[in-house]
Amino acid sequence: MLYFGWRAGRDGLPFRIIKFRTMIPDAEYRGGAETPSDDPRVTRIGRLLRRYKLDELPQFFNVLRGDMSIVGPRPEVLEEVARYGSWGRELLSVRPGITDWASIKFRHEGDLLCGVSDPHETYKRIIQPEKIRLGIRYARERSMKTDLSIIFKTIVAVVAD
Repeated sequence: MLYFGWRAGRDGLPFRIIKFRTMIPDAEYRGGAETPSDDPRVTRIGRLLRRYKLDELPQFFNVLRGDMSIVGPRPEVLEEVARYGSWGRELLSVRPGITDWASIKFRHEGDLLCGVSDPHETYKRIIQPEKIRLGIRYARERSMKTDLSIIFKTIVAVVAD
C-alpha cells in the first residue's frame, strides 16, 4: 500500500511524495508529522521498512516525474515550510532529494525522538535546525562529487544498520 503526502519542492511548489505506507490509516490525524521509533501508529511491517529505508523506494517515481532528485535536501511538509524565513529560499532553491547529508546524520531520528514528551517540539528545537543547515550547505556546495559521496555514504549507512 502506498502513502501520498504533500511536500514542498523546489521553490516551495507543492508536490505529492510517494512512499510505502508504514503507519496506520489516518495516522497524520492521530499525531504529529514526527515519528518516534516507539510510535504506536507505526505498523510491524512499517518498522522493518523504516529501519532499512525501504519505505523511501517509491520516491524514485517522484524522481522520474521531476519532483525530486536522488540527492538533495529532504522535502519538508508544507506547514513547516510556511514558517521558513528568508533563509528558506536558499534551501528551496534546489530540488529536494531522496537522500542528503541530514538523511545520513539523522538516519536514527526516530530513536532521538523516542521517549520525549513532545516529539514535534524536540524536532523543531534540536533536529530541524541542523537539517536546515546541512540542506543549505548542500545547496551551496552541490556537485557531482558531492552527490556521489552522499549516495555512497547513504548505502554504507543503510547496509551497516
